Amino acid sequence: MKKISMLINAQDRISHISPEIYGHFSEHLGRCIYNGIYVGEDSTIPNIEGIRTDIIEAFKNIKLPVLRWPGGCFADEYHWKDGIGEKDSRKKIINTNWGGVSEDNSFGTHEFMRLCELVGCEPYIAGNLGSGTIQELSEWVEYMTLEGGSPMSELRKKNGREKPWKMKYLGIGNENWGCGGNMRPEYYVDEYRRYQSFCKNYSGNELYKIACGPSGGDYNWTEIIMKNLNSSHTKGISLHYYTVPTGVWEKKGSAREFDSDLYYSTIAKTLYMDELLTRHSEIMNRYDPKNEIGLIVDEWGCWYDVEEGTNPGFLYQQNTMRDAIVAACNLNIFNRHSKRVVMANLAQAVNVLQSLILTEGEKLVKTPTYHVFDLFKEHQDGELVYCFSTNEQAGEKDIIPLLSSSASVKDGVMTITLANCSIEEGAEISCDIRGFECSEASARILTGEVHTCNDFDAPERVSPADYAVKLENGVLSAELPPCSVVTVTVR
Repeated sequence: MKKISMLINAQDRISHISPEIYGHFSEHLGRCIYNGIYVGEDSTIPNIEGIRTDIIEAFKNIKLPVLRWPGGCFADEYHWKDGIGEKDSRKKIINTNWGGVSEDNSFGTHEFMRLCELVGCEPYIAGNLGSGTIQELSEWVEYMTLEGGSPMSELRKKNGREKPWKMKYLGIGNENWGCGGNMRPEYYVDEYRRYQSFCKNYSGNELYKIACGPSGGDYNWTEIIMKNLNSSHTKGISLHYYTVPTGVWEKKGSAREFDSDLYYSTIAKTLYMDELLTRHSEIMNRYDPKNEIGLIVDEWGCWYDVEEGTNPGFLYQQNTMRDAIVAACNLNIFNRHSKRVVMANLAQAVNVLQSLILTEGEKLVKTPTYHVFDLFKEHQDGELVYCFSTNEQAGEKDIIPLLSSSASVKDGVMTITLANCSIEEGAEISCDIRGFECSEASARILTGEVHTCNDFDAPERVSPADYAVKLENGVLSAELPPCSVVTVTVR
């Protein structure tokens, strides 16, 4: 048992934790949308206007704050007018990015905005800069947000939606350094400036425009973007970084079969997120010292080889306690960088990559990653406070810190989230809490052998449980078993 000392100073308020840090991503990829979130109104699976009822409730339970759609690489080939109007007359398309399958466009703008209304989350629209036109994107904004009196607003009304939607987040292009056009940053930033000029605020709706930012450690991309944009052009820039255990895209490794060395390699690679956020933030700080432009990690998570026997273009993978540790580490990192990081979107919500949810017909499984978001949800809208630990080391080839942590205060309640990243040793925590009157503490834990997952035969094999901690004279004591995620609530 490793002994770790912690200090939390609740009077040292660092930054506000935006709820959108706990956001998600839904792309037209594999079974994320079709036969995932959306089953159609004629399905025997309980649904509301074709959207699975159990998925709506699962999203609501974790207070899902924002959902990104329709991509991803799909976004820069998506033409929104194909997905409106009578469903039997919508154009069928081939999803050239993901599996080459045919889609009937039965899930389009109206269906996505309805999903967000049912969940109670903000929609985040990814607009087509790669293969679309300025007119196309500007008309989509007009269609969604203008009250009336224009061809697009009248078309929306004809299609059954009288009032405009509130639509805050608009991404202008996706991965334009790659699948979105293979552009140089100098070229993209000029295109972005043109496109955003024609995306206007209508009927009291104010757009939060997001520019395509870098891939991983491409600091030059960030430099060029920040040098040529300011807060009058954009409110945020995106960052994409995936945790690939092997570091080799051609052979990423299995979601379920891995040894301890590969486990620690996975955690080491996910902790690289902290360095990325630090270095990109340093560049942004030089050009934007007032923090008027947010950093948005709108694609993150583990990327493994697909499950054997599944379509390689569908990116379907299982989800174990290793993924729970990855999720906890990233969310703690985002909390700690919340002065600059204002949104993050796990890839992806259902049946794709590091999913919250897996479905098979009527069956639904909440993954260990889902349960981490459930444990962490009270950080949303909290104030990040000073949290320090002496820490210990775990692993042999890839040495990592044993403990990941963050703390926040909201409405007189402190939330502390901890992850023991070791799969061999427990951690004995002694945490001195200062600047906060507290008399009681309770906790919940998610733990299990690192390869443990939930599946359709055992959907609750991994699930949170109440956990005993002690609080005496402002000192919190807890024992964290190996491979565990714990949330402590202090009042």
